Amino acid sequence: YSNFIDDLRVYVRGGTGGMGYPNLGGEGGRGGDVWFVARERTTLKSIREKYPQKRFVAGTGANSSVKALKGEKGKDCEVHVPLGISVLDDDGKQIGELNAAGERFLAARGGLGGSLATNFLPCKGQRRTVHLDLKLIADVGLVGFPNAGKSSLLSKISHAKPEIANYAFTTIQPELGRIMYADYKQISVADLPGLIEGAHANKGMGHKFLKHVERTKQLLLVVDISGFQLSIKTQFRTAFETILLLTKELELYKEELVTKPALLAINKMDLPCAKDNLDELMTQLENPQDFLHLIEEEMIPANTLEFREVIPISTYTGEGIEELKTCIRKSIDEQAEQVNEEYRKKKLLLLQTSK
Repeated sequence: YSNFIDDLRVYVRGGTGGMGYPNLGGEGGRGGDVWFVARERTTLKSIREKYPQKRFVAGTGANSSVKALKGEKGKDCEVHVPLGISVLDDDGKQIGELNAAGERFLAARGGLGGSLATNFLPCKGQRRTVHLDLKLIADVGLVGFPNAGKSSLLSKISHAKPEIANYAFTTIQPELGRIMYADYKQISVADLPGLIEGAHANKGMGHKFLKHVERTKQLLLVVDISGFQLSIKTQFRTAFETILLLTKELELYKEELVTKPALLAINKMDLPCAKDNLDELMTQLENPQDFLHLIEEEMIPANTLEFREVIPISTYTGEGIEELKTCIRKSIDEQAEQVNEEYRKKKLLLLQTSK
């Protein structure tokens, strides 16, 4: 995670108000405010590099004087932050959220200027330490155990160039890619660090991975058809068990994740016996209840994921890649249409009730 920062702790302080003018009843200017402003092409790493002290202080309000009885407001301090930021206080409570470019959050209010109410003495600005917590916003989030082929898949369907190797934890920081379609439609895909069993309890990369899944519109599970084993000390899992385990980890972290629209990509179809393994897996997916007795009870999720499509692929030969891209596009378009339809119904209902 050295090149990627998704949490930054900063100190913010509103400006002190200006002095009042007792003889003429003059009022000092209010202190400036500290604002977080969402901006594209900004990263938490760039903020840390530009402001190593991680302190943001707004300007002091102008004093009241004979020439200007009403002092001017202090200069505001604007901090540009990435999209997808949650602002948390020191207790971990969320106090704000910035998801779209141009959105603003008042991080620290400036103090009032000196006036009759304050005996003409200025007030200090609000001061506090806050956490900027980044959750990547993407249309599709790739979910899978290490070495399932997520990075290879991202490089095949987009212009992203993630690191690819034959050891388990290749992806140690989130990678974003964009699928480009012939009609210039773009769909963003996030390849996130591989889950391991116990990720919900913060094992491995745990919450650093799972929190990024929250803001994706859809999930794309990538599963190795030959199964998965992290090391010789851990148990081997079949493709069916892998799907259940991934679902369980998502569910234990946050139940709502399992309700997201999901696609399933069965990778490494170029391997020997892949066809037989796929036939067996499809049978298990059609009637999962018939096979749950083969698995430990604690591994079984309360709700199984409903896959819109199951697509066999091979990132090695390119098999199924175009079909997968088509399925992703179709699923995203259907979801957008569904959201629009719900919005139209809500508007219509509001019009009817207002009449």
